Amino acid sequence: MLSAPAEAAAPAAPAGDVIGLLAWAHFLNDGAANYLPGILPALLAALALPLRDAGILVGFLIAFQALQPFAGILADRSNARVMITLGLAGSSLGAAWIGWASNAQALIGALVVIGICNTLFHPPALTGVRRLAAGSGENATAVFLVGGEVGRGLWPLLAGIVVTAWGLHALWVLALAAIPTLPLLWSRVPVRMHPAARTGAWRGIREAGQPLRMVIVYSALRATQITGVSAFVPLLWEARGGKLVAGAGLITTMLVTGIIGNLGAAALARHWGRRPLVIVNTAAFTVLLAVFLLASGIWLWITMALLGIAVFATLSLTVLMCQDQLPRNPSLGSGLALGFSNALGAGLVAALGLLAPLWGPEGVLWTFVVCGAPAFLFAFALPADAPPPTTHHSPPTTATQSLSSS
Repeated sequence: MLSAPAEAAAPAAPAGDVIGLLAWAHFLNDGAANYLPGILPALLAALALPLRDAGILVGFLIAFQALQPFAGILADRSNARVMITLGLAGSSLGAAWIGWASNAQALIGALVVIGICNTLFHPPALTGVRRLAAGSGENATAVFLVGGEVGRGLWPLLAGIVVTAWGLHALWVLALAAIPTLPLLWSRVPVRMHPAARTGAWRGIREAGQPLRMVIVYSALRATQITGVSAFVPLLWEARGGKLVAGAGLITTMLVTGIIGNLGAAALARHWGRRPLVIVNTAAFTVLLAVFLLASGIWLWITMALLGIAVFATLSLTVLMCQDQLPRNPSLGSGLALGFSNALGAGLVAALGLLAPLWGPEGVLWTFVVCGAPAFLFAFALPADAPPPTTHHSPPTTATQSLSSS
C-alpha cells in the first residue's frame, strides 16, 4: 500500500473526466476479453476442435472471474491504479495472442491471461466510478457499464470482420487502441478508490447474510443465460447456413442495445425501485429468448435487440445491490456481483455445452430458457432498495477530497 505522501503526489483530474476515461477503458477491456464468441466457429475449425469444446472454451475464458472477490479485497486495500492499468494491458495482450494460438494449449494460455487480467480490472474500476459520482451511483455505474457493453457488443463483430478479411493472425490490430490509453490511466486514475476497509471482508459477507446470497445466485443464473446466448447463437447461425460475420452481428445487436436497458434502468430505478425492474426484465428476457428460437428473418434481429435491453437493464442494479450489502468492502461486492457470479454461470454453460453434440446448438439454447424460471423466482428474493447512504458511504465532499488527493 502506498504511503499518504506518495498518494498525494499523484495528479488529480476532474471526477467526470476520470469516469469517462474508465468507461473508455471498460470498452477496450471488455471488448478484448469477450470477442471470442464472434470468431468461435472459425477458431474451432482452425484448431480442429469439436463442437462440444465451444462451451468449454467460453467457460474457461470466464471461469477466472471467480477470483474477482479476491481482487476486490485487494482493491479495497491497495493500489487501484496499478490494478486497472495492468488489467487492461493484460486483457489486450491476451486478445492479440488468441490470433496466434496454434493449438488448444496455446489458446487456453491466452484465455488464462485474459481471465486473470480482466479480474484485476473490474472491482477497483466499479468502486471508483461510484465513489467519484459521490452519490448512490446509478447513473455513473450505468455509464461505466455501457462502455463495457459496447465493447462486448462491437468487438465480436469487428473480430469477425477482421478474421474474414485477413485471417485469425490479424486479430492483434484490435489491441492497438489500448496503447495510448494505458498512460492516461496511469496519470489520471487515483491511487486509492476507497478508504481502507476496517472490517474484515469475510466478516462483512457473514453479516450481509441471505440478501447477499440471493444477489449472487440471481446474478449467476443471469450470467448463465447471457454467456449461453453469446456462445451458442453464432454456432446456431452457422448450423443454419449463415455466415460468420452475421452470426457475430446478432451478438453485437444484443450487447449494444443493452445500452438502452442499462441507462433506462438507471433512470427508472429512482422511481420504481431496483427490485421491481429486475423482476420485470428477468421475465422479459426469458420469454424473448424463447421467441428468438422460434423466430426467423428480421424477427431474429428485433428479438435479439429486445433481449439486450431486457437483460442489461438488470446489470447495474444488481451490482449496486451487492455493493450496498458490503458497504465497507464495495470492491468485494463488485467482484461478487459480476466476476464470481459470471464464473458460476460460465461453469454451467461449459457443462451444458457437453450436450451440444447430442442436442445441437438450438437444443442447448433451450436449456437457457429453462434457466429463466429459477432466475425469475430468485429475483423476488433480492434485497429491497437501500436507504439514502449515510454510514454506507462517505459524504460527497469527503469522498471527492479523498479521491482528488490521490
